[in-house]
Amino acid sequence: MKLPMLKRAAWPAAATALMTMLGTTSAGAADTWQKVGDDALSGVSGIAFEGRTADGAGVHALVVHDNERTGQKRLSRITHGEGSDGISPITWDGPEPSGLEAIEAIPQMPAEYLALTSRGIVYRLKVVGSTATVVDYAPLPAIGEGDHFESLALVAQNGNLAALWADRGAGTDRPATLYAAPLSFASWGQPQFGSVTRRAYRAMSPNDAATRHISDISVTDSGRIIVSSAADAGDDGPFDSAVSEAGRVTVPATGRVRVTLAASSAVLERFPQYKIEGVECLPGSTDALLGTDDENFGGYVRTMPFCGA
Repeated sequence: MKLPMLKRAAWPAAATALMTMLGTTSAGAADTWQKVGDDALSGVSGIAFEGRTADGAGVHALVVHDNERTGQKRLSRITHGEGSDGISPITWDGPEPSGLEAIEAIPQMPAEYLALTSRGIVYRLKVVGSTATVVDYAPLPAIGEGDHFESLALVAQNGNLAALWADRGAGTDRPATLYAAPLSFASWGQPQFGSVTRRAYRAMSPNDAATRHISDISVTDSGRIIVSSAADAGDDGPFDSAVSEAGRVTVPATGRVRVTLAASSAVLERFPQYKIEGVECLPGSTDALLGTDDENFGGYVRTMPFCGA
């Protein structure tokens, strides 16, 4: 028998009651999340740290939206922190992408970012004020059959730069494929990738037929790979997510990227009712900024202490 769908407004109360019966509390309680979008056009598909607020108590971040039609918003700026709820659109100046799923600041290049579409096109952006200008764009290397990308992380170690990204995978039959490669830029600005390595990854949670094994990636200063995983049953949910430590990455002086995944990833926290598609370790902090794309229920952000050494 198919049970009737719970409305989103009823989910927190129902989940809290269930968790109380089990002797635990829900990590996804509604009062811990800041709402940043009201509908399917404004969920958070990817998130990048931009800077601290003037008082140091909050953070500015850029978030991408996976919209596909001409004229729909692609990028917004949010402010998250105690007493902060600022949300403002960013004008996209240049070739318009379809289905942006991830964004990441480029190390040592102030106000520059890479944004990634689900089909593997990487856009290099310069963000000044309320405008993001496309510097150049290029496809990812080594795209596999059926790959669908939702994640991107950039790592700077030993004077070298590397990129990590992943096909999200699908349910029990298709694990995620985590890719890694050295990253550089042509003199005219185009992203260029070196030799690619691949690793298969299966999420410990969620682990059902609707699981996307990697919905985003972030890397700590010490090289820990933090990933989100999500389950999506449709535009009205129900959703489920978890954040896990997947392994480690190093980029030695030779520039060759080394990725080691754990035999069994460590689940750091589960988030019932939410579909996390953005994870960003905040510089100088143990916190990760999380973002959700909850389709018809909009988007939410919050911080959790996942990024310590």
